[in-house]
Amino acid sequence: MLNVRSALEARFPEFFERHTRIGPVLLRFLGFLFHESRLQHFEQEHPHSRGLDFVESVLRFFDFSLRTRDDERDRIPSEGRVVVVANHPIGSLDGLALLKLIADVRPDVKVVANDLLLAIEPLQPLLLPVNNMDGNTPKANLKNIKAHLETDGAVIIFPAGEVSRFSPQGVRDGEWQSGFLKIARSTKSPILPIFVAGRNSVFFYSLSFLAKPLATLWLVREMFKQCHRTVDARVGQLIPVEHYNRTEPKKVTAQRFKRHVYRLAKGKKPLFQGEQTIGAAENRVLLAREIASCELIGTTPRGREIRLYRATPGDCLIRELGRLRELSFRALGEGTGLPRDIDAYDYHYEHLLLWDPLERQVAGGYRVADLSKVLPTQGLQGLYANNLFNLSGVRHRELKRSLELGRSFIQYAYRDRYSLDELWSGIGALLIQRPHIKLLYGPVSVSKDLGCDCLQALVLFYSHYFPPLWPNATPVNPYYGHLASGSSSHPVLENGDYKKDFKVLKRFLKDRSCALPPLYKYYTEVAEVGGVGFSGFNVDPKFKDCIDGLVVVDLTYLKDSRRKRYMKKDTSRES
Repeated sequence: MLNVRSALEARFPEFFERHTRIGPVLLRFLGFLFHESRLQHFEQEHPHSRGLDFVESVLRFFDFSLRTRDDERDRIPSEGRVVVVANHPIGSLDGLALLKLIADVRPDVKVVANDLLLAIEPLQPLLLPVNNMDGNTPKANLKNIKAHLETDGAVIIFPAGEVSRFSPQGVRDGEWQSGFLKIARSTKSPILPIFVAGRNSVFFYSLSFLAKPLATLWLVREMFKQCHRTVDARVGQLIPVEHYNRTEPKKVTAQRFKRHVYRLAKGKKPLFQGEQTIGAAENRVLLAREIASCELIGTTPRGREIRLYRATPGDCLIRELGRLRELSFRALGEGTGLPRDIDAYDYHYEHLLLWDPLERQVAGGYRVADLSKVLPTQGLQGLYANNLFNLSGVRHRELKRSLELGRSFIQYAYRDRYSLDELWSGIGALLIQRPHIKLLYGPVSVSKDLGCDCLQALVLFYSHYFPPLWPNATPVNPYYGHLASGSSSHPVLENGDYKKDFKVLKRFLKDRSCALPPLYKYYTEVAEVGGVGFSGFNVDPKFKDCIDGLVVVDLTYLKDSRRKRYMKKDTSRES
């Protein structure tokens, strides 16, 4: 666990070659001073302990822990990429205790660490090497950190790169390096700020003034002074990318984050706007129990089930559904900003769910409303789409024959070429059950993160080639970006031919590192010409200002190929 000679050689490579007489004496003295024998005894008692087992063993050995409030502990996201930043007051056990705090929620967590920590072999499975985030880190190491985040992992970074020292403001970190910002921005990861209380001895801070490298070695002895202690940690709100991705220099933003963390200790107003962390996953046994009571309307060749669910307050299933929706939408730059995407409509709408019985997970879903059932009891105000688009101008007899679709998602782990198709088989099964439905409609969202140019191109293209089937359905908060000067001569309309301009649109988006939202392609290709229309585009301030297009599909125009594909008595089909 600790080899004094190795630690000295890491800091002073030529010391023992130059001081052949004093070297052995110094080693014996430092071995006594740093409790080397006790640490070696610990190592002998835990010879096979590695990773999180090793961390827990060390914390038990020193009887050291962090204490957090229950409501703040809930701010640690249970899944999805996240960069955790914290101060480093003790320089040893505080880091391990923070690692355990996060690992209790996120077993996939890793710590960005310098070469000194890497020398502790049992910790290596949990570490990502870096040179104090000072900009001199090898590209391969940075690539490993980003790769972990891009697979939705969690990473802890101590931006100061070293233990806190004494300053005029008290015990504080030194300047925070901006490397964590570069990593978080490039992977579009939210940042979770955490303040850790605690301090080392007065002697340590005095030694820091006189001989900083020696003080770093002294941290080993300081660990033993932390025995039988519990220190407080304050967990701030999760800060999404759009709230810290400013135009100011990275160094300025890094120091702002440092001040933000220290303000957590005193409960002061934060410097960055946060959002609530997505709720924890529900118990899979309970989910399976509730799913079993839902109507089974189809199965797929891959063994998945298509279930129709009607929510009641207190269900585990609606909580999990809300969690998964929020998780999926936030990944796209949308979402409510709440722990779960649940609203009043969920309780009088129905939910079409793609269920994986082996993993006992909801793979995806659609929220649907059969207006022949909803309108008599809820009226227009009971329709979610009516909050975004004024539907009072649509003929009542058309509304009664309509099925509203919305809140569609596929879990990240289930995103492949077949999952959305399987959900549409569920829509087909529902249409077979309810032959009175002749129209599908609903808001199709796209994130504002797509950028002005791409949003303008998308709206122009679909407004032009798919004129409204419900011209009297008007957006409540219209999107006007496509009406910018020169829009009539936009490249995506230059050919006057749908297929040619569709290729131009896809190339236009790709050149700007964007992609066509899948549902735009699905809805517009499900029917023959004249069977699909967009009744305008609306900005939704309650969903991170995403842009919703109101699509209407006339099922009398449904393509034969799609009818055969989705509307079978048995929804099982070849994938």
